[in-house]
Amino acid sequence: EQKPKQTTLHPTHRQVEQHPSTHTGSAHRSWTHSRFRPPAPRDGVEASFIYPSRPPLHSRRAHSFPRHCLLLRRDISMAAHMSAGGKKIVGVFYQAGEYADKNPDFVGCVEGALGIRDWLESNGHHYIVTDDKEGLNSELEKHIEDMHVLITTPFHPAYVTAERIKKAKNLELVLTAGIGSDHIDLLAAAAAGLTVAEVTGSNTVSVAEDQLMRILILLRNFLPGYQQVVKGEWNVAGIAHRAYDLEGKTVGTVGAGRIGRLLLQRLKPFNCNMLYHDRIRINPELEKEIGAKFEEDLDVMLPKCDVIVINTPLTEKTRGMFNKEKIAKMKKGVIIVNNARGAIMDTQAVADACSNGYIAGYGGDVWFPQPAPKDHPWRYMPNHAMTPHTSGTTIDAQLRYASGVKDMLDRYFKGEDFPVENYIVKEGELASQYK
Repeated sequence: EQKPKQTTLHPTHRQVEQHPSTHTGSAHRSWTHSRFRPPAPRDGVEASFIYPSRPPLHSRRAHSFPRHCLLLRRDISMAAHMSAGGKKIVGVFYQAGEYADKNPDFVGCVEGALGIRDWLESNGHHYIVTDDKEGLNSELEKHIEDMHVLITTPFHPAYVTAERIKKAKNLELVLTAGIGSDHIDLLAAAAAGLTVAEVTGSNTVSVAEDQLMRILILLRNFLPGYQQVVKGEWNVAGIAHRAYDLEGKTVGTVGAGRIGRLLLQRLKPFNCNMLYHDRIRINPELEKEIGAKFEEDLDVMLPKCDVIVINTPLTEKTRGMFNKEKIAKMKKGVIIVNNARGAIMDTQAVADACSNGYIAGYGGDVWFPQPAPKDHPWRYMPNHAMTPHTSGTTIDAQLRYASGVKDMLDRYFKGEDFPVENYIVKEGELASQYK
């Protein structure tokens, strides 16, 4: 009788099995960039500043590995799995730290690594994950020249500039884990022949729900009431003098794409008046069902609104769109919610209008840059409901965009096209919303 093969490992190490690579080579890359070169041979395995692989999701709570053991395990894994035809994939996500193991589905962070490390390494690929993205000495910068795929996220964006694209000689694919790829120089990506894609629809519900929450928080003057409780105070008048119902108010959304339409649908039961401005009108049947009215001229819509929600992508046309002059066209006492992109707003103009009371409340989770510096004026302006960029990274959204990234990577390895709606740049062409 044949005895089972014995493997001697440190008791805290998980056994690493070598799997044959399923990479099919460049002949199947029907749409990827033609600059591909196989990765240069490595003398050793890099270990510094690189986060180790995690245990499987189902066993994270049951295992606690010392960091030196995890790094050794990662070294063994890379040596075993990195094949000559494998791709180098770099992921940039926010770090979870002490929160990493509080939820087994928390995959959108550095430690979770989208839950795809074992799958990638078992198929012969090299997966680097970091949160260090800024400056010439950052961990990301060390891998730019020879990485083939970059995965980044709007919640902790790696700014993919024209300069970085020029350095990235092997780069073929940039994936956004989520929605919104404005942290990438899309024109430079198109000129370089890169493919840029995102997980369209992965967090639309998450963001629309968050927008509705912020509208209610600001209208009902919720935050001062919460702060009173925390401080041990009790002053009903201090809250009630500027608290309003949503019913009967006019809400306008600037942009009525996937998120904008979902917001309008969720606003309908509140019996408010709904307006929208977009370059493309909603299907007439859906428009009638929702009960929203199309406004072709944004400047005509703005003074009608008690609440304005920003739902347009950041492009060169919308960058700084809401400046002092545009804000002056709004109704005095307006509430603004912006979960789109911070750079759509003139930062100082918003802070000034909140300070002088022209804007009664400003809420959102998007800033420029991100993470927001400690002296960002929105942190200190009155009547705001700002948070870090979290609306689209709920646990449910993380699972959706992690699954979408894995699906696109699998298609990329096989040379198959992505779902059409996921493309932001393909074969030198930008998606219509970014033109």
